[in-house]
Amino acid sequence: MLMQRLRRMARTTLVVLVVLAAGSRLLAVAGEKADLQAVMQGPTVSILDSTRPVLRYRYTGVPFKPYADQLFSPAGVQVLRDSPFDHKHHHALMYAVAVDGVDFWAEFNAQYGQQRQQTLSVISATPHGGVERAGFVQELNWLGPASAKPLLVEQRAVDVLKAADFGATLVQWCCSLQTPPGKDSITIGGSHYFGLGMRFLVSMDRGGRFFNADDKTGSIIHGDEMLTPTRWCAYTAKAEGKPVTVAVFDRPANFRHPATMFTMNTPFAYISATMNEWKQPFTVKAGHALNLCYGVALWDGEVDKATVEKLYQRWVELSGQQEKN
Repeated sequence: MLMQRLRRMARTTLVVLVVLAAGSRLLAVAGEKADLQAVMQGPTVSILDSTRPVLRYRYTGVPFKPYADQLFSPAGVQVLRDSPFDHKHHHALMYAVAVDGVDFWAEFNAQYGQQRQQTLSVISATPHGGVERAGFVQELNWLGPASAKPLLVEQRAVDVLKAADFGATLVQWCCSLQTPPGKDSITIGGSHYFGLGMRFLVSMDRGGRFFNADDKTGSIIHGDEMLTPTRWCAYTAKAEGKPVTVAVFDRPANFRHPATMFTMNTPFAYISATMNEWKQPFTVKAGHALNLCYGVALWDGEVDKATVEKLYQRWVELSGQQEKN
């Protein structure tokens, strides 16, 4: 299981402290000093590079789902926009699909699903092979309307990775989706943009450019909304006047790889990695978890396709090594 694999990874670097607080667990790891650290601050977990913020995740105190509301480039440029007036349910960097017909993406009223936290383990690990890693593992129950019994159970692991050769902020977002006790199966479906989605600053909504690993032009849904099967998709734009490039990576081991990437830039920019579940819903049976892993990379400046591909391949190698641990 995903959580067990992450805990095994932490044990290989010798866990020396476990602190229980407010239903959450904090794991500190001994050995060579690392710059990355994961710190709980009220309802959020912040991942810091020394004192510089890299990622902030709201794990509790949210009405419908946890999500990352801040993501910073190496130079400190923050690119995410949370819950804008036109789409209050767009929570910066978030993950949601529909389960057994219940929509966990939208948040208009009590008829929509909720991702409810059960536990949270924060892990700050020592460098290994020149790569630092800090993040957390979260257990979630996905609850339907007015129901105490989950429709789906999730183990979510979010990490920031750092190495001298990256040249970018690199986040890994993994989830293991399973049927809850007492259910034989669940059906995953939803709209064409359901998956790991990202909303950007207002300043990034104009003048940006999408590009992908295969130089593909995808299928137009309506307007400029497009679906493109590709292993990664990137977007370059100006964040408050500063050029940045952000990319979403799909791991080769993921179900239905390459991901079907949803993109749009009118009237606002958006990107999400989907499994094309809107046209092809699928079933997850009891005892067979759906394990997914995505990367999110953020560079300062405009970078070219070769730069994105190089980091993608590096991340694929690292995530494969983690899978084996």
